[in-house]
Amino acid sequence: NWAGSYTSESMFHEPFVLFGYLAGITTKLEMVTAVLILGQRQTALVAKQAAEVDVLSGGRLRLGIGVGWNHVEYEALGENFHDRGKRYEEQVALLRALWTEEVVDFHGSYHQVTHAGIRPLPVQRPIPVWMGAGGRATPFPTDRVLRRVARVSDGYFPQFQPDDAGRATIAKLREFAKAAGRNPESIGIEPRINFSDGDPEYWQDTATAWREMDATHISVNTMRAGLSSPQAHIDAIQQFKEVVTG
Repeated sequence: NWAGSYTSESMFHEPFVLFGYLAGITTKLEMVTAVLILGQRQTALVAKQAAEVDVLSGGRLRLGIGVGWNHVEYEALGENFHDRGKRYEEQVALLRALWTEEVVDFHGSYHQVTHAGIRPLPVQRPIPVWMGAGGRATPFPTDRVLRRVARVSDGYFPQFQPDDAGRATIAKLREFAKAAGRNPESIGIEPRINFSDGDPEYWQDTATAWREMDATHISVNTMRAGLSSPQAHIDAIQQFKEVVTG
């Protein structure tokens, strides 16, 4: 028995399969995982799948990743739950090597690749890697996790509100980025606003607050909003866009 924000009755589509389908019927839509639990998956296979989606979509993939919290998923997929954080940075390093080099020799603590590579290589070399950290129950990441985001990631998906505590966390992320020798402005920020939370005034106020914190993207989550068809989700996204963009 385990408790979480979803149950065995919750529906989740496999992202790479879904994105392969969407790549064939769209031309402008960016495809973003927010987030894919990287530690549950074989790194070289993720590199291959992501590269294929990027090719099929003409370079429209952004790979958001996380370490996850649910040991049941790791158990079912035959991966080690307890060392997922330790493997995480090495996984990202291998992904980027496989996306940018035709032949890779990689010898890490958890991965061994000897003179091998993937084809086709992605359009984006490398595909942008963003990181999520935190959740509804514990929205603020630890300093250790935030330093990892600042050190490794192309962008960050915050799970908190744009209040004083949120501003302090983003400021800390930027300081950690400077300490790692990176330009803080090179790290994107994409908060998520739930369609079912509040009303149009709340959406607008929240989006404005995030813009004042220099968010580079803003997304809307239409899950758990009682919508029963793809068109209903599309209409909700359009309504949200009209409200927050004026």
